[in-house]
Amino acid sequence: MEPTIKALFPPILFLFFFLSIHPSVQNPSPSTISGDRHHRALRRLETLKASHVRQLSASSPSPSPLPPPSGSNVPRVYLATSYGADPTGKVDSTEALLAAMADAAKNNSEGFLLDGIANLGGAQLNLQGGNYLISRPLRLPVAGVGNFMMHGGTLRASDNFPSDGYLIDLSTSNRNDKTAPSSSYNYEFITFKDLLLDSDFHGGGISVINSLRIGIDNCYVTHFTTNGILVQGGHETYVRNSFIGQHITAGGDKGERNFTGTGINLQGNDNAVTDVVIFSAAIGIMVSGQANIISGVHCYNKATGFGGTGIYLKLAGLTQTRVLNSYMDYTSIVAEDPVQLHISGTFFLGDANVVLKSVNGVVNGVTIADNMFAGSNKGVEIVHLDESSGNNFKQVDQVVVDRNVVKGMNLKSTVAKKTVQANGTSLIADFNDVLLFPNLIKHVQYSLSFEGDTFPSYVLRNVSDNSVVIQTSEAVVSASLYVAVDQSI
Repeated sequence: MEPTIKALFPPILFLFFFLSIHPSVQNPSPSTISGDRHHRALRRLETLKASHVRQLSASSPSPSPLPPPSGSNVPRVYLATSYGADPTGKVDSTEALLAAMADAAKNNSEGFLLDGIANLGGAQLNLQGGNYLISRPLRLPVAGVGNFMMHGGTLRASDNFPSDGYLIDLSTSNRNDKTAPSSSYNYEFITFKDLLLDSDFHGGGISVINSLRIGIDNCYVTHFTTNGILVQGGHETYVRNSFIGQHITAGGDKGERNFTGTGINLQGNDNAVTDVVIFSAAIGIMVSGQANIISGVHCYNKATGFGGTGIYLKLAGLTQTRVLNSYMDYTSIVAEDPVQLHISGTFFLGDANVVLKSVNGVVNGVTIADNMFAGSNKGVEIVHLDESSGNNFKQVDQVVVDRNVVKGMNLKSTVAKKTVQANGTSLIADFNDVLLFPNLIKHVQYSLSFEGDTFPSYVLRNVSDNSVVIQTSEAVVSASLYVAVDQSI
């Protein structure tokens, strides 16, 4: 006797079978189905079963992701939660995140990076939009690797995070490690992107030590006590499209006088800070390395009136820094003994200005041009010479301060023009109210126009103390003196 359909299939499939064949069969009995009709029914049932299995597979949850097997030819994306990291930020996730970083550092590819730097093939640590609590800095387990990205989440310091640490520390795990890479750099082409870093007033945000071609993009760094971002040694670290502030504020903070720390500290060469906001810190950007570029930066950290500084160039002797198209919002730029410094296209608001600070009395190859200054009519100079060290600027060469637009502040320049209406035998054009450096006129052009029939002879008598003195051979009733002077040539 043939087995019944009910015996062959689970009840739920039998129900689907019954509903499917019911319109064409009147009260069928399993024992009466045989031959062709039986085979057709089985085929229809198999088709229905396959459809049902597909529906169940589509509706069932996918299994939890696991880290890629070591050495497998699969995408190298390491998910923080796959290692047990808590995306709610309630449980410490330090060990889990370090384990993910360690796995990412194991799989190397060939070629493309600097000799001595192992290529990780674009491995990624994906934070999956989670909020992770960490109790010590996150470091790659070995130096001498590159082509790695961490992105997409929040890192927050726990209460016992070290006060001198950084949430992300791109340095060797052991500063005394004898197995240093053969390259002169620790890391190359490491990217930190789309991260919110909350130091919770324990140390700093990101530290990049002796590394090459590092990208920090679209990061929000806050509640640091030391540096939001520290770049030490190496070169070509690019900080882009980021927001950095010790206290989360949008200006006018009642505690502004107490802001401390430094937003970005560049202690290396050839770096760039582009389209970045420093919204609270004692110093917005500190630069003590050469050949850096700062562009599109908005500094409204601790106001200069409260003792703060927007950009501090602390590398007397060879600055080689460019500040372009930025916005100094109540915060000034201070440059110590600047040599090769360019500042242009920048807006200075609220009596913010440029201060040239003497250390050894050297200023050379400086251009401050095509900027806008807006102040409060308190007599603040747009460019100020700070000679409080006791060393006056004695070595001055190729300094151009010109074509700046000024409102409510005192204009200072290295070039000036003036018209003097006078009579007598001495015509004097005094430029002390405009010229930047005292007693430093290097070039003079002038013309003298007389009224009437007289045409006396005249001579340039003196240019000392930033005054141009023209002497005539006889007294003139009325004369117009046109003078252009230059301190930069």
